[in-house]
Amino acid sequence: MTPPDAVSAAPVSEPAPSDDTHRVPGDLIRPVREIFDRTAVRRDIERDLAETEGAAEQRAAVVRHLKAALAAGRESIAAAFAERPFDARPTVSAYSYLTDSVVTCVFDIALTHLHPNPNPTEGEQIAVFAVGGYGRGEMAPFSDVDLLFLTPWKLTPWAESVIETMLYIFWDLHLKVGHSSRTVKECLRMGREDYTIRTALLEHRFLAGHPALEDELRERLWNELFSGTGQDFIEAKLAERAERHRKQGGQRYVVEPNVKEGKGGLRDLQTLFWIAKYINRVQDVGELVERGLFTRDEFDAFVKAESFLLATRCHMHLAAGRPVDQLTFDMQIEVAERMGFEDRGGRRGVEHFMQTYFRHATRVGELTRIFLTALEADHVKQAPSLQRLFRRRRRVRKGFKVDQNRLNVADPKAFLDDKLNLLRIFEEALRTGYFIHPEAMRLIAANLDVIDDGMRRDPEAVRIFLDLMLRHGNPERALRRMNEIGVLAAFLPEFEPVVAMMQFNMYHHYTVDEHTIQCISTLAEIERGELVEELPIASRILTEGVNRKVLYVALLLHDIGKGRNEDHSVVGARIARKVCPRLRLRSSDCDTVEWLVRYHLLMSDMAQKRDLSDPRTVRDFAKAVKTKKRLDLLTVLTVCDIRGVGPGTWNNWKAQLIRSLYNETAAALETGLEDLNRETRGAEAKRALRDSLAGWDRASLRHETNRHYPPYWQGLGTAEHVTFANLLRDISADEIRIDLMPDEGRDATRACFALSDHPGIFSRLAGALALVGANVVDARTYTSKDGYATAVFWVQDHEGAPYEESRLPRLRQMIERTLRGEVVARDALAPKDKIKKRERGFRVPTSIAFDNEGSEIYTIIEVDTRDRPGLLYDLTRTLANNNVSIASAVIATYGAQVVDTFYVKDMFGLKIHSAPKREALEKKLREAIAKGGERALDG
Repeated sequence: MTPPDAVSAAPVSEPAPSDDTHRVPGDLIRPVREIFDRTAVRRDIERDLAETEGAAEQRAAVVRHLKAALAAGRESIAAAFAERPFDARPTVSAYSYLTDSVVTCVFDIALTHLHPNPNPTEGEQIAVFAVGGYGRGEMAPFSDVDLLFLTPWKLTPWAESVIETMLYIFWDLHLKVGHSSRTVKECLRMGREDYTIRTALLEHRFLAGHPALEDELRERLWNELFSGTGQDFIEAKLAERAERHRKQGGQRYVVEPNVKEGKGGLRDLQTLFWIAKYINRVQDVGELVERGLFTRDEFDAFVKAESFLLATRCHMHLAAGRPVDQLTFDMQIEVAERMGFEDRGGRRGVEHFMQTYFRHATRVGELTRIFLTALEADHVKQAPSLQRLFRRRRRVRKGFKVDQNRLNVADPKAFLDDKLNLLRIFEEALRTGYFIHPEAMRLIAANLDVIDDGMRRDPEAVRIFLDLMLRHGNPERALRRMNEIGVLAAFLPEFEPVVAMMQFNMYHHYTVDEHTIQCISTLAEIERGELVEELPIASRILTEGVNRKVLYVALLLHDIGKGRNEDHSVVGARIARKVCPRLRLRSSDCDTVEWLVRYHLLMSDMAQKRDLSDPRTVRDFAKAVKTKKRLDLLTVLTVCDIRGVGPGTWNNWKAQLIRSLYNETAAALETGLEDLNRETRGAEAKRALRDSLAGWDRASLRHETNRHYPPYWQGLGTAEHVTFANLLRDISADEIRIDLMPDEGRDATRACFALSDHPGIFSRLAGALALVGANVVDARTYTSKDGYATAVFWVQDHEGAPYEESRLPRLRQMIERTLRGEVVARDALAPKDKIKKRERGFRVPTSIAFDNEGSEIYTIIEVDTRDRPGLLYDLTRTLANNNVSIASAVIATYGAQVVDTFYVKDMFGLKIHSAPKREALEKKLREAIAKGGERALDG
């Protein structure tokens, strides 16, 4: 099978969309007899029923035959679908046919054998209908079977018996049946009260029984319920859609989308069909082409999107063996393989699959806008409220007009005569506050080919493009719409590969293009003064003034190199070197943008992966940025980049790290790097401690300030020094003292330990914390001159927050038991050191680096690998067993990836200079990671 093309709008191996018959049952993926041979199954059941007595035995015989036929039919459909993994419509039709066959067979057997009624009265008539998705003929492998049992009047005892028997058989077949028993009158009454019921009735499909009931239901629904209520139905469905999107996160590009309920998912397409059917009484979306609501190309896009989403959902059901709609990470890998997406071009098959998925989801959004605006034009849907527009309405410029409170093109031919209008319309939309009319978007999307190299280099076109980001205060609105229509990639071809590109990891919440727009949106928020309290430094930098053009262009390009075999920062810098002159930036500004793109991760890495209390960290960072101007630009870009990853990624911990690195670097650039030394910091720290312990006598103060080595004074703040002074005061040799305190400023709980020092203390503490599920984000350990260990860990719970006060006693108890040897961390941690199923598909190669230059007195060991609960304990135990002393550890987590950085010395208190020793240590660390990883994946 040819793997699909993930960069095109749809996989090349998808079938060409059929015409208006794409909903006609009969287009099945297997011949009907291979799905369910009605004649043969009925013959076998009749034979057994003739030889069986008693209702229970007869029902069991029916179930036995139908269960076998149902299993064989499902197997036949699944096998055919595996061979033709994009043939969704024939597949869902086949599952519907299979279900129809079972339901009608059960109904017929119930009437003829289990509850025969040769001469039913008029009130004893009954009909069975499929409703909802089943009524539409769209059955995924494990979809619910929604049935309506319809009777002329109140249920008779005979009808109750028939329905009850049928349901028992369905349940014995393990079908998930949703059912209701109503009269036509009850259907009308309940449909008036509940739009969900009304929608299900809209899609009713007669299966078996008394045909006159079908005629009565259909006519009365249209004449007494649907007629004249179109606008109410539309508004109800759109409100329902908005609430559904809100619950699903409100974004089309969330990395674990809900295929059915999410934005751009199947339910959005179904909503279009429901509304179309309700308003126009169409039986197929294809009829909307004849009525002028969709063009033929748009209808083809509808079919492609629907087919892809249906295929995805069917594969999900088959992979899980049950009904599932959330496209989780592990499911993405499985479905991508089933659909034939393969690794290529430096990207995994699952990433190509998800890029295709998101591009279809985007198209669904476009179709929705087009369709709803067409309904407004026909006055069956309310136009957007003018209330918010009155405050900002402006007259539109020549060449534009306002239709249905949206910006439209006055004369399409004149509009296209000047290709710059394809950019001007977005500027006009921002200037006036109007949304762009879907007709205008249609026109633009159909003429993207006019955006050529000449236009990309046109000074006026460049001005308009940059002004969209720089002049109007809400650039994300224009950029997002340009991206969805294709204008952004047409004007900036280098951006096209990252459109809808998913990054298959747990860290990024959005696709690359959406992440970029989120970053630019954050920058605009800061500029509008909306984040002063949250981001005081970034807000101050922008208030004092920076080169805004450089900053916006750098953010636009910072991830443009993703999806290649090479480091995306290096690729991005190369692209920036080509793009910036085209955007008419000055030479010096081009250099700055290129530098920002190349090193856009530098500040984040230094802050999150290095010990900021080590003067060398700040000194090296200051040497890299060189100037205050670059420091300011990089700081703002870093903040926007982290916040743009997704909700909750930016927190007080990261804010404190970035703020600390910025302030110290700014001071160093201003006063000189030579001021960054241990002695200065140590003297200041001791002076601050004396001030904080004013109630202590001089002898005790002298003892406390003299008992610690210089790194202790440099590595911790005054608050920690005060805590340890109190913990160490009059401590006995066999005593363990613990102080647990929420550190709200860092979004973590601070855990301080004082006890007699011994080898491996860091590892035992890490094991104790891992046992209670604590995630370590930073840790320091020091040995005093009189033989006591002072260790401080900053930990978070599984939600990345400080521990609640109520949980601290258990935390303390477990730590004490582990340190006293009552609990062996290695054994107790084994059952907890597991990787969740949905996270098992992530590939994180292990990288281990030794750095003897990044610190004056320590060797820095950086371990970049797959995260799991017991990893830190395994690493620290390996280091301890090899006589390596850990002074501090900095832990940076990026979803399933973690970077553990250790500042260490050898058994003689020296850096690890010997290459053979480093190689041997790396080998043992890799063995520990590999064994732990295998253990975590077992079971």
